[in-house]
Amino acid sequence: MANEHSQSNTQMTGILLAAGAGSRFGAQVGAKLLHKLDGVAIGVHSARNMLSAGLRVTAVVRPGSEELTRLLEAEGVAVTVCKNAADGMGVSLAHVIGQTRDAPGWVVALADMPRIRPETIVQVANAVRAGATLVAPAYKAERGHPVGFGAALRDELLACGGDEGARSVIKRHHADMRLLATDDPGVIFDIDRREDVPPV
Repeated sequence: MANEHSQSNTQMTGILLAAGAGSRFGAQVGAKLLHKLDGVAIGVHSARNMLSAGLRVTAVVRPGSEELTRLLEAEGVAVTVCKNAADGMGVSLAHVIGQTRDAPGWVVALADMPRIRPETIVQVANAVRAGATLVAPAYKAERGHPVGFGAALRDELLACGGDEGARSVIKRHHADMRLLATDDPGVIFDIDRREDVPPV
C-alpha cells in the first residue's frame, strides 16, 4: 500500500494486538473485531490505519480467528497466532515481539481502536526512529495509543505476561516516556461494547 509516508517508516514494525476475547462486546469470542464500522470490520479499520502510515504490520490473533486472519492478510498484514492468547495481552505481545525481534522498534496498537489517524501513527514511528525509547500520543493531556517502543526495550517486552500487557514496561520507564500532543481524538477512542460503535 504505497503512499507518501511509506519511505520514512519502511523498517519500523507495526504490531496490531488482535487476540483479545472481546467479552464485553456481548458476542462470541473474537467477534468484536469482525463487527462492521462504516461497512468495514473494526479490526480491518485499525490495520488500514497502520498500513497507511507506511508500517509493515504484524497482527497477533487467538486460535480460531480464521475469518479475521483472512481479512487481515487480504490487506497485506502478516498474521501470527498466539496459542496462549487467553492468558492475557502481555502473552500475546511477547509472542509477536518474538516474531519480529529484529525490528529497530515497534509501534503497538490495539485492534479495537479504529479511529487513530495515520498521521498520528507516523509521528509515533518517526519519534522511535529518531531515538525515542518510549513514545505515545496525548489528546487533551490524556495518554493514548499507539505506543512506540525502541529496540532497547526488546527483552522487557519479550518478558511481558498476563493481562497487564506492556503497562509494566511503561511504568518502569515512565521517566523516559515522550508524549506527542495531538488533536486526534482517535488515540483515546476504543470499542469495548456494542454501544461504543458510532451509529451509521
